[in-house]
Amino acid sequence: MPRGWEWDDTLFLGAAPYYQRGRLPYAPGLADMLAEVLTLDGRGRLIDVGCGPGTLALGLAHLFSEVVGVDPDSGMIAEAGRRAAEAGVTDKARWVRIRAEYLPAGLGTFTIATFGQSFHWMDRDLVAATVRDMLRWAGALVHIADLKTETRAVDGLPHPAVPYTAVQDLIRQYLGPVRRAGRGVLPHGTPGGESAVLSRAGFSGPERYVVPGGQALERTCGDVLAWVFSLSSSAPHLFGTRHGDFEADLNRLLRDASPSGRFSERRPGTEIFVWRKNPAAAGQLR
Repeated sequence: MPRGWEWDDTLFLGAAPYYQRGRLPYAPGLADMLAEVLTLDGRGRLIDVGCGPGTLALGLAHLFSEVVGVDPDSGMIAEAGRRAAEAGVTDKARWVRIRAEYLPAGLGTFTIATFGQSFHWMDRDLVAATVRDMLRWAGALVHIADLKTETRAVDGLPHPAVPYTAVQDLIRQYLGPVRRAGRGVLPHGTPGGESAVLSRAGFSGPERYVVPGGQALERTCGDVLAWVFSLSSSAPHLFGTRHGDFEADLNRLLRDASPSGRFSERRPGTEIFVWRKNPAAAGQLR
């Protein structure tokens, strides 16, 4: 958990309806790579911790007999349930509103636990130790995130790049220079050192894999607005009565950057870190 900050239930308040549209998708081939690396074949149980609107769990549902998503935000849980119904997997997907710190919560044991860019919001030592106990003997914890070390230029694509720097400057004009997070702030950002935390919990690893990105995407002004409101640091409630003013200013900024209202972007690569409960048991998940 970030130093000097405490979780509260407004962290992603109002962000759920914007999340799926606003966030860039994981690289294609993620599920195939996990199936190969973890020998997944449609059996076993997945727990996705900090599942948000079910993005990761639903993308992997075909690899398991059951997926369980846990998240403390009621909006995210409702959105995950709605999207599971759209995907026709309500019979194998379960959504539980709970903080990760309150696991195991009677949810049983799992083959795989995933964290999709969520681990930094938690009491990581507590959650890592608890999740390890919830994994079967040959289970694994998988941390999945956008690849942060690549440059995704839009040269040769039909529209200008999203002016992210200008957008962030506008957000700071409205919300101040220190990153917001629920009712608190994050002057030091979110914590790193994940490897030390998971090693202390008794996991072995990591094994690192990268799923290549770079595929061209087209984004609209509405997509960029959704991206802003999907972030904890600029969730809709933080703008208060200035919400409408911010939307108007953002739309003007984006139209100045691209009169057509369209932007080009490239899908990020996806970075996977696999941590084994018992490395000698790799490939023996049953």
